[in-house]
Amino acid sequence: QVRLEESGGGSVQAGGSLRLSCEASGYTFSRNCMGWFRQAPGKSREIVATACNVGGTMYTADSVKGRFTISQDNAKNTVYLQMNSLKPEDTAMYYCAADPQYSRLLAGSAAYWGQGTQVTVSS
Repeated sequence: QVRLEESGGGSVQAGGSLRLSCEASGYTFSRNCMGWFRQAPGKSREIVATACNVGGTMYTADSVKGRFTISQDNAKNTVYLQMNSLKPEDTAMYYCAADPQYSRLLAGSAAYWGQGTQVTVSS
């Protein structure tokens, strides 16, 4: 059984930083794909960043490029999202997702999802 557990969310002032973690069990990230999505109140879910070890593919949304970085620790089967220069518009529930197929992950149709961790950025 695949389980994804996010942590690291919280409240921070604009300009601050947070690092989200997503630890996977029952799923070997080093041979698959993982990513981060977010959903703000009243808005649809959007992709933030993805990484796929198969092919070494990575993607970062334009809205966070230069501020957010996705990284991984294969030994810990964990993917991270380092978020710097946070803005109030980054406030959302952040979800970790995983799928063996990168196309499904990019489409937001990943097979596996975490419960989410809340990020709140105040001005």
